[in-house]
This record gives sequence, structure tokens and C-alpha cells, in this order.
Amino acid sequence: MIILGCEHTAHTFGIGIVTDKGKILANVKDSYTSKDVGMIPHEIAEHHEKCSERILKEALKSAKVEWKDIDFIAYSAGPGLDPVLWRGYTIVSKWAKENQKKLVGVNHCCSHLSIGKLWNKMKDPVYLYVSGVNTQVIVQESKKGQKKEGKYHVLGETLDIGLGNMLDKFGRILDLGFPAGPRMEQLAKKGKYIELPYIVKGMDVSFSGLLTKAQQLFERTQASKEDLCFSLQETAFAMCAEVAERALAHSGKKELLLVGGVGANKRFCEMLNLMCKERGATFYQVPMDLAGDQGAMIAWEGYLRRDSYGDMEVNPHWRADEV
Repeated sequence: MIILGCEHTAHTFGIGIVTDKGKILANVKDSYTSKDVGMIPHEIAEHHEKCSERILKEALKSAKVEWKDIDFIAYSAGPGLDPVLWRGYTIVSKWAKENQKKLVGVNHCCSHLSIGKLWNKMKDPVYLYVSGVNTQVIVQESKKGQKKEGKYHVLGETLDIGLGNMLDKFGRILDLGFPAGPRMEQLAKKGKYIELPYIVKGMDVSFSGLLTKAQQLFERTQASKEDLCFSLQETAFAMCAEVAERALAHSGKKELLLVGGVGANKRFCEMLNLMCKERGATFYQVPMDLAGDQGAMIAWEGYLRRDSYGDMEVNPHWRADEV
């Protein structure tokens, strides 16, 4: 079986092609960027429309397959930016109709979890999912003899904004463009620590106060860009590490998997790896090409959920614990 997956929830339009054995045949994408603003939904939708046919052509060529070889199309039904989701859905619906293929809508968040689990050949991890709008600690039900994918449970999450969005918002304040994460990571290497609000409430975290304080210090010229980037990272990452460690303790699990775009940050991975070593657990991550949004994860999640979901249009607020 060969599945084509289409990612189109936010700034990235990606096509991935995988087999039912989990082999990635192609994973091609193009991402919207801007120099001085964040994500503008109608501009992102236009970006996806313009690049969709080219990305599809490149993916089919890379995988060395034709439409006749594809069994069905999986697509991101949500969560995501409403106008962007609908534009992506319109594109995949057209392809499905033209090529007489079944559509399977999947949850974007769960796709990050399942591709990470597949890549690392894991059995039952605690997931730390950290992307633009999402910051969640998640576990999955696992019953002996159960063939279907189990239900997800969110043990903790952000109470306001996601970690990725917080970093991007501060990046705009520093005029770093979008996405700001990679440039902030480089600036942080030259900085020293300044105390910022550390907000953990049980299993949940809050980043808005951290962002506000960092903005105030910058606008009052009381701290340098380098020191603020370093301190913002250290504080936010430590908060996530704390709730992830608590999830490992509560669940009794011995594996932690970091997924989502912020997982590309090397310092974040270093801190989580150290935490896991200190408590006798194992830390896992995914390679750069699978850390951010891409089509391969949608295709694999589509294979796993092929009998659970079909053409469901879009659901912008679809949570992982509703799957």
C-alpha cells in the first residue's frame, strides 16, 4: 500500500509519500516566510495554491510513483489556520476527484506523534509536543492485544500561547523575521542568564508573562538581544522539562519523545536528554526533516487511521485528545 499525505495547516505546504511498512518514499515541502511579520492567513493560502502542483510533481518524481500507484490521499483536517486548512482541502479534493482516490482526514498533532514513534521504533513513550501553537505533554492508551491505535490523553499543556509562537512573537519584537526560532538560537549562544518569570502550574505551563517581561526589558534597553534570547530559551525549556519529567514519574514510562518544530532546537534537546539521563529514562527526538511540519507524517497517520476517518472536510480546533 502507498499513501500520499498532504500537510497544509499553517506556513508549510508539504507532500509525503509512504508505504504501509513505514518507508518514506518522498517528503517535499515549501514554507511561507516573511521578513517583518508573522503568519498572514490569506497570504499563506495563496502560497499553498501557487506551490501545490510543483510540490506534488516533485514528490511523485522523488518517490518514483504515479497516481495509479497511490492507494489513497491523507490530508491535515486540523487543527490549524481556518482559511489555510480550507485552501489545502480544496486542493486535495481536486486531486482526489481527478484521480478517483479516497480522502482520509487526519489530526495534525497526532501525525507528529506517530511519525516520531515510527522513526524511533518506540513502544509507549511520553510525548512532548512543542510547535507554534501547541505545547502539550501527551500519552497514548496501550492495551495488550489491541490492534487499533489507542486514544491520546493530554496530561499537561500551555495555558495561553504555544512555545513556538512565543519565540516568534519575541523574534518580531527583535526584528528577526519569521520564523524567528533559528536566529534566536544563534543569538542565545552569545548571551548570559537574566531571571525571567518561571510559570508552571501542576502539569501546565504559561508563557505570556515570560514574553511580556522579556519585551519590557528589551524596550527599556535593560538587557541585550543575546541575553534575552538565552534567558527566554533557558526558562521556557526548563519549564517544559519539568512537566515532562513529572509526566514520566506519574506514568511510569521510560521513554520521552520530543516532536514538533521547536524540537529542532539543539539546546532544548540537550536539556531534555540530561533530565532523562538523571532519572533513568531515554530521550528520543526526530531528524530535522521530520521535526517540523511535512507530508510524510500525514501520510503515515493516514495509514494508521484509514479505517477511522474519511473525508471529514476540516476541523480547525481538533485536539489530539479527541482522536
